[in-house]
Amino acid sequence: MKKLLRIDASLRKEGSHSRHLANYFEKNWLKAHPTGKVIYKDLTKTEIPHLQNETVEAFHIPLKEQNKINKQATSLSDKLISELKSADYVLISSPLYNLNIPSTLKSYLDHIIRSGHTFRVNKDGSYQGLLKNTKAYVITTKGETYKGTTMASLDFQEPYLKTIFGFINLELKAIFSLEGTAYPELLEKNNKIQQEKILMTLQNI
Repeated sequence: MKKLLRIDASLRKEGSHSRHLANYFEKNWLKAHPTGKVIYKDLTKTEIPHLQNETVEAFHIPLKEQNKINKQATSLSDKLISELKSADYVLISSPLYNLNIPSTLKSYLDHIIRSGHTFRVNKDGSYQGLLKNTKAYVITTKGETYKGTTMASLDFQEPYLKTIFGFINLELKAIFSLEGTAYPELLEKNNKIQQEKILMTLQNI
């Protein structure tokens, strides 16, 4: 049985373009995997706090040396990493907020980007991602049009996600970027384009 870990980052529960496109992806993913299981994480409902000093300190304490307080401090990170590693596919839907990802998604990533668990530092000082056989798909939405315009250099959302996924060896298979959501006619056209891209992508998994 294949598992899809779906993570939605939009603050909007109703009328969210990123959630709507993620619904379309999930529906068609389930058609491709009739016996598949979807693990759903809504970052507006699942509270993932910003990292605290005691958590970061505990990250660097070997498990056999951790006390009860240390284990409690890393328990959320442990759970999120275990959940991620158990998934065959990951789908993240994220709107563009202030030129980057929502802070809720950043908090999630801060808990899973962890030395010895999702990456390691080799003896020569190089970094190596530790995830294996997990494929990622990303849905991004933007009110304006960025690609191919002077706005392109202001998009830190997609470059960041590409970089951080590569850092932990999470294989990014496709980004479905829905732009121009602030303009109804452009939104309708671009939404159809992204839906077609999703269908084509899912035919090949």
